[in-house]
Amino acid sequence: MSESPLSLSPYEVLGVAASVSDDELRKAFRKALRETHPDTGGDPKRFTAVQLAWERIGSPEKRAAYDAGRGVRGDNPTFTAQPARPRQDTRPKPRSYGHPGGWRRERFLSQMREWVGRGVTLGDPYDPALLRTAPREIRHTLADALAEEATARILSTLGIGYTVWHDVATGAPEDKIDHIVLGPTGLVALLSEDFGGPVRVRKNELIGEAVAGERPMHELAIRAKVISRQLRVRFSALIIVLPDDALDEPIAFLGSVRGAAAAAVRQSVLAGVLRNGLPGAQPIGGNELFDVRTRLVGGIRFV
Repeated sequence: MSESPLSLSPYEVLGVAASVSDDELRKAFRKALRETHPDTGGDPKRFTAVQLAWERIGSPEKRAAYDAGRGVRGDNPTFTAQPARPRQDTRPKPRSYGHPGGWRRERFLSQMREWVGRGVTLGDPYDPALLRTAPREIRHTLADALAEEATARILSTLGIGYTVWHDVATGAPEDKIDHIVLGPTGLVALLSEDFGGPVRVRKNELIGEAVAGERPMHELAIRAKVISRQLRVRFSALIIVLPDDALDEPIAFLGSVRGAAAAAVRQSVLAGVLRNGLPGAQPIGGNELFDVRTRLVGGIRFV
């Protein structure tokens, strides 16, 4: 079960209210097991989700801890108030500019204050018990902030031959590019997304119930075009980074968009894709790489 703020609660997975008795909860678990078991024609993914839900609230002690907002597994908090720091590594890092996830963290806190109401003490805005009651829009903002921070940790491992910019402005703050990466395999614009569910590809775009009519690749292409015109650079690839369980395959190709290779990729394969290059993406080398970096360093603005 994903740890995203958009994930279904264990109660929702089991199809019961959070107020049911322990006996009713146990009956719901057994019913859900029967209905989702692969041997009886059930969905294997739902079957696994039911088992994981029971692991989280299957005993009075675990249920009490979950309801109180303590960890998902053990005593670790469900969501961290501060971005996780990359592990210490003595290898040279890529040059990095901007604050990954910073704008969305601030927006999340603003949304939470507005939702709770003026004059009301907010307390811990990352309290899991509070987050479960927040509107989906607010939880989605936090989910995307966490996704951006996770991508930034991956990008920090690319090595000294790469340069990375985070939270790049292209107009209104919400129209930003989450990350721009420049290296020998090309100039790449990335969005880090967490829709809280699986996605599919159709006609060069991501679709699915969780996407809710959004057009993320279309939006990324528009934003990349702004940077291309302003700084006179050409993007080699456009990539949407997703949680591993959102895609059925490591890389979902979306064809070519405005001359750039386009794809959605799992977080776990992102570093390899950027080091090896996305198929169809135009690499950059020599003086051109230096020239593009100079233009970006001098021209990029942040939200």
